[in-house]
Amino acid sequence: MDLGSLSLQDISIHDVRSWLVTASFFAAAVMFILGIKRMASPVTARAGIVQAGLGMVVATVAAFFHPEIHGNYGLIIAAVLVGTLPAWISGKKVAMTDMPQMVALYNGMGGGSAAAIGASALLGATMDPNACLDPNAHACLNTSRTALAVIGTLIGAISLSGSVIAWAKLDGRMDKRFTFIGQQYVNGLCFLAAAVLGAMLVFKLDVPIIVAFVAVSLLFGIFMTLPIGGADMPVVISLFNALTGLAVGFEGYVLGNPALMIAGMVVGAAGTLLTQLMAKAMNRSISSVLFSNFGGSSGEAQEIKGSQKAIEASDVAALLYLADKVIIVPGYGMAVAQAQHKVWELTQQLIKRDKTVKFAIHPVAGRMPGHMNVLLAEAGVPYDLIADMEDINPEFATCDVAIVIGANDVVNPVAKTDPASPIYGMPILDVINARQAIIIKRGKGTGFAGIENALFYADNAKLLYGDGADAVNRLVAELKAIDSGGGH
Repeated sequence: MDLGSLSLQDISIHDVRSWLVTASFFAAAVMFILGIKRMASPVTARAGIVQAGLGMVVATVAAFFHPEIHGNYGLIIAAVLVGTLPAWISGKKVAMTDMPQMVALYNGMGGGSAAAIGASALLGATMDPNACLDPNAHACLNTSRTALAVIGTLIGAISLSGSVIAWAKLDGRMDKRFTFIGQQYVNGLCFLAAAVLGAMLVFKLDVPIIVAFVAVSLLFGIFMTLPIGGADMPVVISLFNALTGLAVGFEGYVLGNPALMIAGMVVGAAGTLLTQLMAKAMNRSISSVLFSNFGGSSGEAQEIKGSQKAIEASDVAALLYLADKVIIVPGYGMAVAQAQHKVWELTQQLIKRDKTVKFAIHPVAGRMPGHMNVLLAEAGVPYDLIADMEDINPEFATCDVAIVIGANDVVNPVAKTDPASPIYGMPILDVINARQAIIIKRGKGTGFAGIENALFYADNAKLLYGDGADAVNRLVAELKAIDSGGGH
């Protein structure tokens, strides 16, 4: 259409609405992209989240004015409220320890939404014989749109059911692993069935086949996630995040919605890169995460020699008082104890005494990527004190005292020494190389991978038992007592 030859009379309200809606969708997509880019830095992450959220508001408001919305505003508003209010309430109440579970669950909701869009498009085209009278209408599914609707539905359904299983594992509602004989063959047959049903839909839409296709896709997501062990959960969460983004992008094409297309592809690409980075950090391939038994017991592990040696807070304070360099290794136990603020208080006390203090962060510490970074940022720890694994590992050899608070599997030296260990090959923080290693933990339990930690039995390691926040608080008090002459 030649816009220069148009008069005002030639431009209909329908055209104006279409242009405004399209422009709004592109503006929202740009805000998504810029918001995600800003999330790459802890300094700008909060502003990036707000910016991406505003983009979602713009896209949602623009949808009300879409020319193909024919008066179902009540249903749309009800759907927005049903989605927004529970998320707002739960988001305000969720504890930092439960953040991984929330991320897994909400990610699943995104995949489920994409699957629902695809399934409804397939059902709509099946039930409405007049849907393709206008070949440009979004209700008309040509071969390419049908194929993308099928792929988006498949990926979204897998992300939904798989994320729910991941949530249940992270939340302690089910065993970390569930396996049975011939499981990989069952999984393969399940995926093959979903692929065959999807291919049938591309050539002929039929309601029973659509229902069976969605059901088998959901079932495959469950079967795929059940055997994956706890140590791989951060990688799995990243993978499902990528799948959700791809599903949203495909369904955006089906609906002709540029905001969904761009946002979905950006999230899919970011999730894919993050999954690759997480797998690399675990020294794993994506296929080995999905199709092996990492994170669960396998084979006869080497016998751990030595004994666990307890230590009192006053003795740890004395070691810290005499130390020049201290490295703190946070883990999920710090989140459980909500000890991050006390840890920062201890750090300030050490810095005030001219100690060099750094935080060592393993890429998969906690239950999701960046979990420890979020906790430390919440407590106010400066970013320049936080070091990644590859940067901090050489410094443990010159570290006087390493304090491990709540970390377990990511500091277990058997990952380097025991080929029979289920975490063998996973890069770890080399706490065992420190002159003294102090481990703060509640009791003698194992980590998320369910195996004993050889570090706890090492000659240079001692355990300070107790709640993380209480134990660190005692260390702060003992340090102050030494200054005042009350310590030993």
